[in-house]
Amino acid sequence: MKRRVFIKDALTGLPSLILVPTILASSCNNSGGGDPTEKTVIVVGAGISGLSAAKKLKETGYKVVLFESQDKVGGRLKSNRSLGVAFDEGASWIHGINGNPITNLAQQAGMLTFETIDESRKSYDIGGKLRSNKAYDDAEDELYDILDTLLESGKSDQSFQSVFNKLYPEKVNDRLWKFFLSTYLTFDLGDLDKLSSLLYNEGEVFDGSEKIATNGYDTIATYLANGLDIKLNQKVTKIDYTSSKVKVTHNGGISEADYVIVTVPLGVLKANVIEFSPELPNTKTTAIQKVGMNCVNKFLLTWNTSFWDDVQYISYTPETRDKFNYFVNVKKFHPTVNALMTFAYADYARQSETMTDAKILEEIMVHLRDIYGSDIPEPTNFLRTKWQSNENAFGAYSYTAVGTEMRHFDDLAEEINNRVFFAGEHTDSDYFSTVHGAHLSGIREADKIIDLR
Repeated sequence: MKRRVFIKDALTGLPSLILVPTILASSCNNSGGGDPTEKTVIVVGAGISGLSAAKKLKETGYKVVLFESQDKVGGRLKSNRSLGVAFDEGASWIHGINGNPITNLAQQAGMLTFETIDESRKSYDIGGKLRSNKAYDDAEDELYDILDTLLESGKSDQSFQSVFNKLYPEKVNDRLWKFFLSTYLTFDLGDLDKLSSLLYNEGEVFDGSEKIATNGYDTIATYLANGLDIKLNQKVTKIDYTSSKVKVTHNGGISEADYVIVTVPLGVLKANVIEFSPELPNTKTTAIQKVGMNCVNKFLLTWNTSFWDDVQYISYTPETRDKFNYFVNVKKFHPTVNALMTFAYADYARQSETMTDAKILEEIMVHLRDIYGSDIPEPTNFLRTKWQSNENAFGAYSYTAVGTEMRHFDDLAEEINNRVFFAGEHTDSDYFSTVHGAHLSGIREADKIIDLR
């Protein structure tokens, strides 16, 4: 599914950020003098933003150490291979390969990809009724038309859902429209009852095809981590920048550095897991509060044999929105693996985290049996995610909620006293909620420190 595809036609050219040099290139800015080898940097978090920042700083001569609270690098680039196939629990796709910095980075890292085609699909309604392509395409076209014009009726204090429901009451309970709003908007843009009716189309996109990682998105994290000084299982609880050296408390100990880059997810900042001394500026705490944090959970099911359609995507339109309505056919890019991946979004995703594995499987199989018949077999294996309750994330990615202003993303990126810096997808006003946004934000913060020389 192409992210923010409805604004793609409005773009006049590729974003200027595609010209950012790779993280392996040395900086040409030597203004200010000073020897970078005398300067130390602590990076909090070894997700892609922290790794990208650390890699560039190390290549430029800085002494860098990363503190990661988990037992492996990658953050939300998290691949589970316990079933013999890489199940990407977080990021799965490169969204638009043309000019996207992740495209080259993936190639350098040895990440294998498969082009996904939105048109390779079948759509089923309740009762296993196959929906015609024309009915699907007509509704999709109408959705894009609505998304182009709904902004005109948007208000700063109203959600996308409230405005849409008022303008199009006849679509509120239509199952196909529930599906579109769920998989085309909530999946990418956030909770519809909290999504800003004025800012839902913000954010730039890269052109080109969509490619899904097939051997694990975490190959990029592993590649970036090579040669870096990374301390795993180190939970940072306090950052004190009252003196000339920034003091970072982790696992009860204290380390000092000239600079600190904080790359933890927005959800972690919202949860106040890290104490800052002095307290963060009001502009930053306001931004942390105002920018939304969505939740998407993934579920992988395997079987001994396949029984489903030989297409890339299978959709189902149940009464309940955001609930196991979209299936990725893993067999299309792993021919020897009989597996489907499905999703839950927003509040239903959060609700799913309170459900047992058995209950989740029961609910998913109700949908599949409605499509393919009651005789289909039970799955042989099952994997799931719980991003909302994951203490290292508390959600999936940021979005423009009611009350968000685009300047809030810049406020999240604002450094403090040229000593405490902030990176992550939630700090990039152009590419928030994406892997490439996180990557570019790490380079941006590394450049800020380099420019201080």
